[in-house]
Amino acid sequence: MKSRLGLLIGMIFAAAGMRFLPHPPNFESIGAIALFAGAHFGDKRWAFVLPLGALLLSDAVIGFHTQMPIVYGTFALVVCMGFFLRERRTALNIAGAAVAASTLFFVITNFGVWAFDGLYPRTFEGLVVCYIAAIPFFGNTLAGNFFYAALLFGGFALAERKIPLFAPAVRS
Repeated sequence: MKSRLGLLIGMIFAAAGMRFLPHPPNFESIGAIALFAGAHFGDKRWAFVLPLGALLLSDAVIGFHTQMPIVYGTFALVVCMGFFLRERRTALNIAGAAVAASTLFFVITNFGVWAFDGLYPRTFEGLVVCYIAAIPFFGNTLAGNFFYAALLFGGFALAERKIPLFAPAVRS
């Protein structure tokens, strides 16, 4: 099982490392990593620590920002969404979770921008303008979550099938 755990951890940190490569704004791996960790780590502590730790390490290089508590809290919620996938890892469920994670991230983080960054008036109209301005980023978030979820979930499922060392333990 150590090999399986090593592969899971390695995949998470490799995907997080993709943040250092050029990419469109919000085409990120962290949402998919959070879903993947929630779906695969039996110990819930690791399901939170690994994606949030990978995010923290990459943010230490890329740079910190004022919305970090909101972003990290949102990704913690996405880990919880991954718990739903534990016994339900089908392509349809993973795709639905990627859409839900992207939507959750969009709604919460843009509310945080409106509420705390002072970029928009704190009125209903300001909130609407904030969400409208963020729509292009939502498309990238969704595309990133789909891409990295397919890579992580699909890659791991392939490894489980093709390499006996990574197959899940059989419960009796």
